[in-house]
Amino acid sequence: MTMSGTETRALKVAVRTHWDAAARGWDAQTPAIRAWLRSATDAMIAMAGVVEGARVLDVAAGAGDQTLDLAARVGPSGAVLATDLSPAIVALAQANAQRSGFEQVQCRVADGEDLQVEPGTFDAAVCRLGLMFFPDPLQGLREIHRALRPGGGVCTVVFSGPLRNPCLSILMGTALRHAGLPARDPFAPGGLCSLGRPGSIDALFRDAGFCDVATTPVDAVFHLPSVDDYMAFVRSSAGPILQILAGLNEAAAEAAWKDIRQQLQAFDTPSGWAGPNELLITAARRP
Repeated sequence: MTMSGTETRALKVAVRTHWDAAARGWDAQTPAIRAWLRSATDAMIAMAGVVEGARVLDVAAGAGDQTLDLAARVGPSGAVLATDLSPAIVALAQANAQRSGFEQVQCRVADGEDLQVEPGTFDAAVCRLGLMFFPDPLQGLREIHRALRPGGGVCTVVFSGPLRNPCLSILMGTALRHAGLPARDPFAPGGLCSLGRPGSIDALFRDAGFCDVATTPVDAVFHLPSVDDYMAFVRSSAGPILQILAGLNEAAAEAAWKDIRQQLQAFDTPSGWAGPNELLITAARRP
């Protein structure tokens, strides 16, 4: 599906607006996010070929918890540039890097489809749970390809399809229904599962000029003490869901949240709440 220029601009404004609004909530949930994505983040950094002294590009970095992992890996002789479309979340990422003492980190507001970096200047690039929000992910990958030196590695993490991510399906489907909006194509550009169709992300990487493309599906169960902890996470930081429910009055919004919570209780276990998710980790190399 191809978006028009007007649709693309509108989606980018919406993405920037809701991540500006959700920035502090997302940052506040960093401990839970780090625990949830720990294995995927470690795999992403390793598969991108990040080593000591490397210059690394972190695209759609958010509040930058994985940026700190990259900075630790490259050490003081390396450098990390973290970019994001949201000025509010970039400011938090910069503050987090400074607080952690990583002088080798620079944070910059930038559109992932137009990074405004010199070509061939990075040894590796990563993008964790960001590429699926791009109106044109192929253009985003072309920008990463342009930014990498020949032989440079890249690794991205996105959600797989909706059937393998029932929590996301519940959140999105229930929010849309309560908002009186039609169901959306889960693979339409900019959606949480937009790159989850089997084989689609591999094709995009190849079309962008990458070689040695390989995608690995991995389980990423979100373990929390209770469903209410997950609800607190979503209500403070899940920008796409918050945006859908923003137009409802208080009573209607609370009815939607109650419905969501009731459905998510299906993932209660004797030892806590365990929300199933599946991620796709794609690694490749610029020839």
